[in-house]
Amino acid sequence: MAVYTHVSAEALSTFLARYDCGELISAKGIAEGVENTNYLVDTTTGRFILTLYEKRVAADDLPFFMALLEHLAAKGLNVPPAIKDRRGVAIQELEGRPACLIKFLSGVSVSHPTPAQAEAAGRAMAEMHAAVADFGGARENSMGMPSWRPLFERCGRSLDEIAPGLYDDLGHALNVVTAAWPDDGFDRIAIHADLFPDNVLMLGDHVSGLIDFYFACTDLRVYDLAIMHSAWSFDASGSTYHAATGEALIRGYASGFALQPHETAAFPLLASGACIRFALSRAWDWLNTPADALVTRKDPLAYLRRLSHYNPDLVKHLT
Repeated sequence: MAVYTHVSAEALSTFLARYDCGELISAKGIAEGVENTNYLVDTTTGRFILTLYEKRVAADDLPFFMALLEHLAAKGLNVPPAIKDRRGVAIQELEGRPACLIKFLSGVSVSHPTPAQAEAAGRAMAEMHAAVADFGGARENSMGMPSWRPLFERCGRSLDEIAPGLYDDLGHALNVVTAAWPDDGFDRIAIHADLFPDNVLMLGDHVSGLIDFYFACTDLRVYDLAIMHSAWSFDASGSTYHAATGEALIRGYASGFALQPHETAAFPLLASGACIRFALSRAWDWLNTPADALVTRKDPLAYLRRLSHYNPDLVKHLT
């Protein structure tokens, strides 16, 4: 279970006393979270999510995340804004960590999305992008293209401990993709940057919520779609591309934002960049996460296989 920080019932009851949300009935750690500590909290007035922000989420970034969620909620999107206490404060402290009490959204994340679910999710991303047109906040993408080479260099030749040839493949892909990375003529807006299937709540084929905005940042709008496409359109190993799902995702998005010719032309490059980004972050975690850690390491090679779909010439050693 990915609960890094234990919260006692007594400490949680004291914390909840700041809010008009009733008294504590129960709290259970949520195993799905990998970046933060999350509890499902039931009180006498309803159900909430308690999130304690661990070291990967900088406290200084929280006001941006909270402002973005509040903006999207005000636009009518199904996102989970932080709940303010009686003093109007959203960001608290609990057990030495920044913490927020968050609105609970019904729904489940799907492991194997159908084309209908992918189309609905693509449409939800388009609605989110439309809603941020007048959002004034900005945050640099901490995992954006300029961060990839420093992360690659920190991993170094240890990448070959994961798989022989991984260092050369990622280094070659990095050189090609960063040299061609687009900028001029592409919309830059607030993006989610991590809209994997586990960050979309579904009720049947209907999207009931978009969650986990803790990589949200200002970057290329179409790059957000490319990240999503790389996450939704393959099996877990990255070996099999589900064309019907990938096409449905693009179709759903295009119902709100039709891709322009230059965006369509750049899409394989942007998707290749998404693959490099997640291969590198997974590789870093793979090399630096202790074997007995609470978090299950994710296979970086799954994103090399996706990369070979978007650009076969970039992957020489791995399949």
